[in-house]
Amino acid sequence: MVNQLLVNLVNSVLGVGKPTARDNYAYHCPFCNHHKPKLEIQLTENKEGYNAWSCWVCQQSGKSIYSLFRGAKASSDKIAEAKKLIANSKSIKDTAVTESQIALPKEYIAFYNADTSKIMYKHAVAYLKKRGITHEDMLKYQLGYCEEGKYAKCIILPTFDAEGNINYFTARNFDNTSSLKYRNPSASRNVIPNEFMINWNLPIILCEGMFDAIAIKRNVIPLLGKNIQSALMKKLIQPIVNKIYLALDSDALKQSVRFCEQLMNEGKEVYLVEVGEQDASELGFHRFTKIIQQTQPLTYSKLLEYKLSI
Repeated sequence: MVNQLLVNLVNSVLGVGKPTARDNYAYHCPFCNHHKPKLEIQLTENKEGYNAWSCWVCQQSGKSIYSLFRGAKASSDKIAEAKKLIANSKSIKDTAVTESQIALPKEYIAFYNADTSKIMYKHAVAYLKKRGITHEDMLKYQLGYCEEGKYAKCIILPTFDAEGNINYFTARNFDNTSSLKYRNPSASRNVIPNEFMINWNLPIILCEGMFDAIAIKRNVIPLLGKNIQSALMKKLIQPIVNKIYLALDSDALKQSVRFCEQLMNEGKEVYLVEVGEQDASELGFHRFTKIIQQTQPLTYSKLLEYKLSI
């Protein structure tokens, strides 16, 4: 049953919500300010004791009303009231600790919330458009940029865990005069980037970087490099995963062959996608999709051919 006190509290912060399916309520999102009520909140606790929430437009999400109120910059008395109404206070504490382990730069400006008249914004958007990134992509992946600080003149590309909490980000310099292309945080990459977008029952595509993942679009995990980290490998070898496409750059053939052999030995149907001299972000969605549709499952005899050619 819906906690009506909680409904009233959320209504007092976000405005009157609209009931949807399964005791969920839809509200106008305080993060992207979309003109339609696209923020959906589960106002009955799930089995884990959470009130999960997510925006269908900007993809902001979390586990508790407490984290939603914090993100929406609700008043301290509203946040305090939310704490009292939420039964599982331990889960809130644990979530807050997890979210604090890595955070976006304080100078981060989301594109959906930026001053479009600023010259820095125009340069950043021009860079992304040149790479085939649309405004819809900017919203979906919560892309942003920094005008100053350590990540000045950098595009910020965050990734999120299964609960929608940030677990890493990459920073790509869009200033052509800079010799340093990437500036990444001092944090572990042993995460599963953008796991909240993944359906493990469907074929999984592995690529190198975030720009590649954005171009590929569907059920894709960026490795944030050329290595499959242990957290991701543990997930890939689970019985739920069947087909895996490995689409690393051509200069990573040795690593690709090693990972393919490891996954095949785990009983997976593996596809080694040959992208040639261009990476997925350069190929774009349609050309990459055509290549992947023509790729056949890797056999042990073909694997041996690859190993002998290296």
